[in-house]
Amino acid sequence: MTALELSGIKKTFGSTDVLHGIDLTVEEGEFVIFVGPSGCGKSTLLRIIAGLEDASEGTVRIAGETVNATPPAKRGIAMVFQSYALYPHLTVKGNMSLAMKQEGAAKAEIEERVGTASRMLGLEPLLERRPAELSGGQRQRVAIGRAVVRKPKLFLFDEPLSNLDAALRVNTRLEIARLHRELAATMVYVTHDQVEAMTLADKIVVMNAGRIEQVGSPMELYNRPANTFVAGFIGSPQMNFLDAAALGDTTAKTIGIRPEHIAVSAEVGDLACEVTHIEQLGADTNLYLRNETVGPFTARLFGEHYFAPDSRVHVSFDRTKQHRFDTEGQAIR
Repeated sequence: MTALELSGIKKTFGSTDVLHGIDLTVEEGEFVIFVGPSGCGKSTLLRIIAGLEDASEGTVRIAGETVNATPPAKRGIAMVFQSYALYPHLTVKGNMSLAMKQEGAAKAEIEERVGTASRMLGLEPLLERRPAELSGGQRQRVAIGRAVVRKPKLFLFDEPLSNLDAALRVNTRLEIARLHRELAATMVYVTHDQVEAMTLADKIVVMNAGRIEQVGSPMELYNRPANTFVAGFIGSPQMNFLDAAALGDTTAKTIGIRPEHIAVSAEVGDLACEVTHIEQLGADTNLYLRNETVGPFTARLFGEHYFAPDSRVHVSFDRTKQHRFDTEGQAIR
């Protein structure tokens, strides 16, 4: 069953066009992530789905029902914000149960749902605390728990991890992934972090300047990017883009090669380069290289390696992993 369908969604603020006709289908149980740079329109699109913004044109359908004129509270959605949006005067239990109380749910049902959600998220010892007594990670779990309690048709997440430190981001990301598996719920999630997108999503929607560049599974986007924008956005360090003519290819404009698909040797290789910088990360080593003809590019080596800055090395490109793009930046298949 289709959980969410967007048809021709456009959004204009004054004379500025923010969304340029978005078409998208999300199936029941899918975890779909909108990813793209700041200002690409992904949060605006999420707010239109939630009913917090009106579309200038187009149709939003949730579970087959057109909801353009339906207020947010009646859409069957639950939203988790970047800022947590908890009521400071209420306890954890009070925050999690408030929406159900406002809907007139029975006390026994409220207790049962809050109990289930708090067990899933490890919130049982915190139920009588107020938000000021919680860490950032605990507050975000409460915000997620408040959404779980409502049993919505659709979960919406607006950059929920951006206020957390690195370790908490990883832990909370794992909790969200586990929740998706356990609830088999439909989730739509916005982030600018491509690592979150790659590790959480069933389907990624890459957006740029108010348009969808490509939709696909994480590895589909990684291995078969539709254009140079997607190729450069997905993957870290990002794909190298080299002049095709400088590499002897006269049928493409640009050759794309990911850093991990470049072999580096002190003595043997296809191309002589200078080491301009080295990043030793323990599990990986990133080498920043320059060739007089090809220009600068990056190689990623697995494990610990050391090459002195300004030293000379030789590189070889894995030709089976190269991506070819035309003058418009579109992939040549």
